[in-house]
Amino acid sequence: MNLSDRVVVVTGGASGIGRALARRFADEGARGVVVADLDGGGAQAVAEAIGDRALGIATDVAVEAQVADLVARAQEAFGPVDLFCANAGVAVGTDEAASDAEWDLALAVNVRAHVYAARALLPAWLERGEGYFLATASAAGLLTQIGSAPYAVSKHAAVAFAEWLTVTYGDRGIRVSCLCPMGVRTAMTEGDNLATDIVATAGAMLDPEEVAAVVVEGLHEERFLILPHPEVMTFLRRKVDDNERWLAGMRRLQARVRSD
Repeated sequence: MNLSDRVVVVTGGASGIGRALARRFADEGARGVVVADLDGGGAQAVAEAIGDRALGIATDVAVEAQVADLVARAQEAFGPVDLFCANAGVAVGTDEAASDAEWDLALAVNVRAHVYAARALLPAWLERGEGYFLATASAAGLLTQIGSAPYAVSKHAAVAFAEWLTVTYGDRGIRVSCLCPMGVRTAMTEGDNLATDIVATAGAMLDPEEVAAVVVEGLHEERFLILPHPEVMTFLRRKVDDNERWLAGMRRLQARVRSD
């Protein structure tokens, strides 16, 4: 996909990976960049820094009506949406005892928001015979996330929905990519807990701008899996080739980090 003259929507765009994506897409020549975030002021600040080609919109992606309104406003401002980046995400809860509210939030933002976006976009995309959906999941969606059951489960579901989209609509012009990084220097990886300690141990911590560069390359090549940390594919192969051994290794990693 050539991003020049395209209309792009990025959720979770006020900070972190989303902000880096919005800026990079503008640098790549996008005609319109719509920055959406629960933090409306932050979204507007990112859009203002980009200039007249950008629009910041306060959006709660957990509410379907707001996602539909986001798509409609993007189309009104710049024309048909070419690329939708379902990037907003939350990391909440620890284990099975996480509250129902935490489970609901993880599933709403990390999964159902992708479904809401697809519902809003697919009718027009299928009519045009073209559209691109980028789902930000996580390496946790391919592997797991030690220390956070809601995050691991919801990110697995995000990957599964992206796979389903490309299988179901790939022959009708709908392109899909799934972004699955490990550690990235964002607010989500700050703090001192088992999940963030595991992330810091697993591999290099990347800057959001580094991730955005890999995303642009992946979109150009129309790859389904976009892996800023190439070693994730190695880990995934190990998981598939010998699942029992991989699970035992993950238990050892958890024990080692807990003992440090």
